[in-house]
Amino acid sequence: MGAVSCTEPAGGQVTGGKGEGWHLTVYYTAVEGFHTDTPLTTVRGCPQRDCAFGDEVLGAFPTGFVDAVRGEGTGRITSGPRSGSMINWSFDTGFWLDDIPSDTAGRALVPFRSAAADPSTLPAGTAFVIDDCGHEEDGSAIDPAACEALRRTTWEVRDEFTPGLGGERRLDLYIGEEDGPGFTETSPLYLTGVDARVTVTATGRADAERQPRA
Repeated sequence: MGAVSCTEPAGGQVTGGKGEGWHLTVYYTAVEGFHTDTPLTTVRGCPQRDCAFGDEVLGAFPTGFVDAVRGEGTGRITSGPRSGSMINWSFDTGFWLDDIPSDTAGRALVPFRSAAADPSTLPAGTAFVIDDCGHEEDGSAIDPAACEALRRTTWEVRDEFTPGLGGERRLDLYIGEEDGPGFTETSPLYLTGVDARVTVTATGRADAERQPRA
């Protein structure tokens, strides 16, 4: 751990200073049209927000797309009568249709702004910048342009991990919609940053209302 400009409380929060040893991951909105090479899966859920574990048929979508929505939390439908709509998923809500990729407070996720963290690490509303992206899990270097895209913005904690998937000093960064087939294998933005450095620029409220995301 490098020096910080103030005391670092339990859970890894660094208020007004720098902290090393962060684990960065990214999440994105899946796009149905990039997952057309898998069989269809019928999805049931809620036709609107403010509903949990509905049983209405929302459509039949490529299995790869459905799996991506479960993993990332949001997806954009590109076929059929619901084309253009968003389908969202949360472990405590199930699937639901919306007109936005939703964050934990029901607001639209903002690419290169919205982030997820465990509240014991950074509470909702906390703002931070990335000083260094660290390195990939296998020790290889992170694509410089991808790292720069993450570094040149201020992030805000608006999401929370599904229980068991987050952890101390882990941050998940929303990078918008996937931009082609095989996104997770080909995009330099789909990265993992180990031993990253982060500076918290504004603290949030630990009691802010939020609903966990995938």
